[in-house]
Amino acid sequence: MEPGGGGAGPLPANNKARGGAAPPGKGRDLGRPPRKDSEGYSESPDLEFEYADTDKWAAELSELYSYTEGPEFLLNRKCFEEDFRIHVRDKKWTELDKKQHRTHAMRLLDGLEVTARERRLRVARAILYVAQGTFGECSSEAEVQAWMRYNIFLLLEVGTFNALVELLNMEIDAACSSAVRKPAISLADSTDLRVLLNIMYLIVETVRQEAEGDKAEWKSMRQTFRAELGAPLYNNEPFSVMLFGMVTKFCSGHAPHFPMKKVLLLLWKTVLCTLGGFEELQSMKAEKREVLGLPPLPEDSIKVIRNMRAASPPASASDLIEQQQKRGRREHKALIKQDNLDAFNERDPYKADDSREEEEENDDDNSLEGETFPLERDEVMPPPTQHPPSDRITCPKGLPWAPKVREKDIEMFLESSRSKFIGYTLGSDTNTVVGLPRPIHESIRTLKQHKYTSIAEVQVHMEDEYLRSPLSGGEEEVEQVPAEILYQGLLPSLPQYMIALLKILLAAAPTSKAKTDSINILADVLPEEMPTTVLQSMKLGVDVNRHKEIIVKAISAVLLLLLKHFKLNHIYQFEYMAQHLVFANCIPLILKFFNQNIMSYITAKNSISVLDYPYCVVHELPELTAESLEAGDNNQFCWRNLFSCINLLRILNKLTKWKHSRTMMLVVFKSAPILKRALKVKQAMMQLYVLKLLKVQTKYLGRQWRKSNMKTMSAIYQKVRHRLNDDWAYGNDLDARPWDFQAEECPLCLLPGCAVLHPMQRSVGQGRALWCRCGSLGAVTGTPGGVPPPGQTQRGGGSAVVVGLEAAVFPHPAGWGG
Repeated sequence: MEPGGGGAGPLPANNKARGGAAPPGKGRDLGRPPRKDSEGYSESPDLEFEYADTDKWAAELSELYSYTEGPEFLLNRKCFEEDFRIHVRDKKWTELDKKQHRTHAMRLLDGLEVTARERRLRVARAILYVAQGTFGECSSEAEVQAWMRYNIFLLLEVGTFNALVELLNMEIDAACSSAVRKPAISLADSTDLRVLLNIMYLIVETVRQEAEGDKAEWKSMRQTFRAELGAPLYNNEPFSVMLFGMVTKFCSGHAPHFPMKKVLLLLWKTVLCTLGGFEELQSMKAEKREVLGLPPLPEDSIKVIRNMRAASPPASASDLIEQQQKRGRREHKALIKQDNLDAFNERDPYKADDSREEEEENDDDNSLEGETFPLERDEVMPPPTQHPPSDRITCPKGLPWAPKVREKDIEMFLESSRSKFIGYTLGSDTNTVVGLPRPIHESIRTLKQHKYTSIAEVQVHMEDEYLRSPLSGGEEEVEQVPAEILYQGLLPSLPQYMIALLKILLAAAPTSKAKTDSINILADVLPEEMPTTVLQSMKLGVDVNRHKEIIVKAISAVLLLLLKHFKLNHIYQFEYMAQHLVFANCIPLILKFFNQNIMSYITAKNSISVLDYPYCVVHELPELTAESLEAGDNNQFCWRNLFSCINLLRILNKLTKWKHSRTMMLVVFKSAPILKRALKVKQAMMQLYVLKLLKVQTKYLGRQWRKSNMKTMSAIYQKVRHRLNDDWAYGNDLDARPWDFQAEECPLCLLPGCAVLHPMQRSVGQGRALWCRCGSLGAVTGTPGGVPPPGQTQRGGGSAVVVGLEAAVFPHPAGWGG
């Protein structure tokens, strides 16, 4: 019998190319030497990378397992077949009908309720084998994936996931009550948890994916599963909050044996399943703008970025020195006409000795800007390059983004114009233009044509209106969308969750050095017995590097998804989470991550394709040799590493956008040379977010930096959205002022939505409104980080309001008598 509805093959790929398996520099003693920054990236082709929510389905499945877990595949099969033969003797699993499949699945589910731990583990392994596609009866990877899909929907139908959640909760409690105190924790210490997390991950990742051949009942099950996964059904909190709790327990040292890679992967896919991916987020944003009466988005950012082409990366220092030497040897050979020289100087007024000056200025930066100009080549003024007609057709005309203007920009322009021409100001009035010259009228008209009002601005305005009329404003029903429910669950311990994620990210970063006080993230990859041969050491080195890369991928995706969904749900939720990331040193951590040979990281090949699931369970494994481990594959790049880099850059953009003090942190931490090196990666999306980060700090880097980096400045003009009246390329902007970090960050804790009277407008049923909207009771109780003193609840509606009233209202006399 063939599994119905799932199709005979794997799901279609999300991307054009995927990376594979040589380390970024350490982890393998016998690895190829890492390529230097100066080794000809100017000639490297564009990376055929398509950004998506996840990699291919098969790749996401294979990353769940470490190579050290390989022997457990056969152990799972053995546990299943021993139990299966007791009840069905003359048939295979693939030969049964659906009714028989369901009966056996129910029997396995009953086996999870036994009290004997060993018996329960064997049943869990049998269920895991079913979820893995009963690979022992399949002859190809496509067949394994098809049976996997069928089996997982069957397991979901009989209620396996809810039973696993209860077991996981029990294992968490048991783990914390009897924490592992061994000096060296290995794979064996987390066996029970790994089996449970494997099954749950396979269910979430498979059900989340849509396939063309899905039956109607599967589609209905998917919607129900998404709703249940995001609802507060497990201990009155969403499943994601339970996983966040595992992360904090691990980082606090109470449960050092937790398999953190699997927890983070499951957390990522759970958030992705319940809240939605980037394309869903874009459609939700369009719907919300329509509900709020805002004009539609000027363009679909996802489509624009996908159609962008990468810019040529900067020339390296060695290339520039070589060009200068060649130019010096040619000087006595070429007699240049004065008119040609004048024409060239007019075209490039900054040519002088820019490359030499930049080399002195950025001697710690291997990616000096430079471009081979006509005078540096043999010919004096070359004829224009003839492009075929097809090139002219495919090249887009104009800039990729429509310009935007904020209401604040129009107000500032009018204020300065009135002060200059009339001598007085009118505050926030943007309509009165009496007394201003006609060119100013035309400028204002142009600005208003490109005015863009964001959802965040509307939300802030609505909060201000509520505060102005707290009693007459009526009640606001807070819609219980998945993002709101998740935020309510995360809020009591949100700072701790952010710190825990960043701790693990720091430990997994390739630039981190091993320290005695750092957390051990290798508990679920190190075997009980350490390798004794060179080949085993090389294999473990690949496994460890791969393990760290997957952790970085999962954390970066989780943080980005939460930031984007919270920003769409309510701007104050986003600001609260972003501020705690900043307080936890997220900005220098990301810069530290990029302060490496980023091209080597993106082209790293820390994978052994013959050991990847499902290949390893279908084919007979060849004998591994040092040469085969070193060879890796021929893929241009590693998908997960490029995905992680783009996510981290997007997070950095989210944290610093419109925040002067955080932008100054980029300047203080000398991020410009670090970001410039990242421009070597010829991928349009990554370059776009690097250029955005360079743009916001350009005005603070000085005239000499701008003069020496004209190619970067040109790339910013070409690829980054223009903000009319934004003098980003010059240092004379009003924002180019001294900065006080505390003076700018503290008001975020006292946002208008945090005012104590605000929650009184919410309906009584929305008791957590104080928490859900403002995100900080610190503004009310005076306690740091929004954590209330002992004895005060964070989650009760009535008590939260009473606490707020006692702290900020009752002590102050009303003065009704005048």
